[in-house]
Amino acid sequence: MYRTKDGEELFIIDGHIAAWDASKENRLNDYGLQFIDCFYDYHQISPEDYIWPRDKFYKYDANTLVNDVILNGYADMAIFQPVYLNEFYKNGFANFDVSDELLKKYPDRFIFNITTDPRLEERGLEEMEAMAKKYNPKGLKLYTADWYKDSKGYKLSDPWSKRYLEKCKELGIKNIHIHKGPTVRPLNRDAFDVADVDDAASFFPELNFIVEHVGLPRLEDFCWIAKQDKNIYGGLSVAIAFIHQRPRYFAEIISELLYWLGEDRITFGSDYAIWDPKWIIEKFVDFEIPADILKETGVTFDMNVKRKILADNIAKLYDIDIDAKREKLKHCNLTSKAVTTPLRV
Repeated sequence: MYRTKDGEELFIIDGHIAAWDASKENRLNDYGLQFIDCFYDYHQISPEDYIWPRDKFYKYDANTLVNDVILNGYADMAIFQPVYLNEFYKNGFANFDVSDELLKKYPDRFIFNITTDPRLEERGLEEMEAMAKKYNPKGLKLYTADWYKDSKGYKLSDPWSKRYLEKCKELGIKNIHIHKGPTVRPLNRDAFDVADVDDAASFFPELNFIVEHVGLPRLEDFCWIAKQDKNIYGGLSVAIAFIHQRPRYFAEIISELLYWLGEDRITFGSDYAIWDPKWIIEKFVDFEIPADILKETGVTFDMNVKRKILADNIAKLYDIDIDAKREKLKHCNLTSKAVTTPLRV
């Protein structure tokens, strides 16, 4: 939990974290190395004291995750957003074993969103239903730029995608998190385009579509789409990391989001372990939008707005009673339950 300079305790939900294994032993080909090295390139915009050695970045253990996200990173809760990338990694990029371990040890701290790929067709529907029975999730992560055989991406407007979203309604999975952000080598730029979100959000008004990374670098397209579809939310991961090296750029991003979406449809995510949440949260809480930008957009960015972004908005999506959870977590002492199992697949 983060305590402000005025002594206020802020409840924080990190809506976008990952446990991954991109080690040499898990890579199928050079594409796996290209992918994780592109992540490492993005990692370099961190403050110098928070830059990891490359080998640690490739594969970090569960103790590191708990320490960075919860103990040192201020998050009271965090949500895993897994990705397959089975064409690049032998056992996939996401580490389901570690997620399971942390969910069992800290059920009040972590939420696990399942993932799928509509190109798996009927088999994928069966697998998604099996995962839903196991995890009882309220969220699904979709990665439209993932490769599958000869396909280098899919759209939410595809017929099979719509069948999967219909299945989400049936299973009670109401929060659809979609990666729509900067290109990650060697994936295709066009597969991250935000245009298909408009079709899906209009077709499925009962579902919430959280666009992770707010569509960057297509922020303007995203904002125009999200303005008309009220079930679209902006996930700040990636965008928020520019708060250190490019503070004015981040000010422009957050002010545009507040202008178009409003303060109730923006969610916080650190995108750990690309970035350490500790420095991101510290800088975000203290951040002020420059006066000239505020004058132009007319938005408000006070502590009440920051509180909504850091927890309240995503808590509503996931039916989390923050006051009740805050009280319950007072009795959860993470330091007495060291996690020693290394991240593995």
